[in-house]
Amino acid sequence: MPSISNKGKLMPESPIRKLVPYAEKAKKLGKKVYHLNIGQPDIESPEVALNAIHNFSEKVVEYSHSAGLESYRKGLAHYYQDQGINVTHEDLMVTTGGSEALLFALNTCLDAGDEIIIPEPFYANYNGFSISAGVKVKPITTSINNCFALPKIEEFEKLISPKTKAILICNPGNPTGYLYSKNELETLRDIVLKHDLFLFADEVYREFSYDGNKHYSVLNLEGIENNTIVIDSTSKRYSMCGIRIGCIVSKNKQVMSTALKFAQARLSPPTFGQIAGEAALCTPLSYFDEVSKEYVSRRDLLIEGLNKIEGVICPKPKGAFYAIAQLPVDDSDKFAQWLLEEFDLNGETIMVAPAAGFYSTPNTGNNQVRIAYVLNKKSLQKAIDCLESALKKYPGRTL
Repeated sequence: MPSISNKGKLMPESPIRKLVPYAEKAKKLGKKVYHLNIGQPDIESPEVALNAIHNFSEKVVEYSHSAGLESYRKGLAHYYQDQGINVTHEDLMVTTGGSEALLFALNTCLDAGDEIIIPEPFYANYNGFSISAGVKVKPITTSINNCFALPKIEEFEKLISPKTKAILICNPGNPTGYLYSKNELETLRDIVLKHDLFLFADEVYREFSYDGNKHYSVLNLEGIENNTIVIDSTSKRYSMCGIRIGCIVSKNKQVMSTALKFAQARLSPPTFGQIAGEAALCTPLSYFDEVSKEYVSRRDLLIEGLNKIEGVICPKPKGAFYAIAQLPVDDSDKFAQWLLEEFDLNGETIMVAPAAGFYSTPNTGNNQVRIAYVLNKKSLQKAIDCLESALKKYPGRTL
């Protein structure tokens, strides 16, 4: 029997999805499971986008240009310009979700064996994308004790070697909800300039910045225009995760022309996804105001509720719709499985994402979980009640 590839053996399981079999079994047993484990919003997608799909009248669903429909790219360029980001449609390439955008960016800018520095905890699939590209992740650990702020420049420089080619950040962050300040981004600019690195920024949660805090794009950092590459997506912005449309944005012409070669190899991004994405650009600003207000309300309910539970520590996120909570448990993987297999509160339980899977450093985050506050407030309160009850009964409680 032939053996699978080493890449395949190294590919990590998703901490977000690996507990699915246990959740499915719990449901078959009649339990109600509140899903706090995955960033699938329950917010309705914009009506204008759904109508565009319903009203599609062409007789043939054709390939688009490998870089995406020109009309959509021009629309995206106007969107970024409205955000104060000066790009043209030639600085954009449409991709099959933000995932493909990052894969293309990694393969465009790094060779097998090169290194990329990523502040951890980070979106778990960054590990998988890096393995696919043959790239080695060098994690730089942030701390829950200072709300996951960017480490000092000296900590970055300790990790830089001749193999280091890039830094990757998520802003606002998944899984922490941390929003980088302009000063922190300027610190990254200084590192990038000094060591001639690429700076990748996953900015898919741009619209979700709270408490008067402003999102600042790396594309507006002066002096590193040829170093910066933004990864973006419609998934969270418009609550359209299933249309699988994202994009790469960079003013570096060589990067964009090289990324296009990878895009040509997969022919074109999804046609219906692009139709929905282009129509979504006409979404009224009131949509985002209402969505942001709803997420703030959910966040405040969650963070207040969690921090009232004995032994739980959870910083208040400044953006996105995730939080990392530290729990008084021996092992969050075991706890998450126990929640689904052995616990219920009046027939209800919760599903969380163990945070160890969001770290690259071994044995880190073992008592933490990521919680996505994508449920309505009534369900979110029930989920908090479940967690409080579960922590009192869990055999591996550490308090």
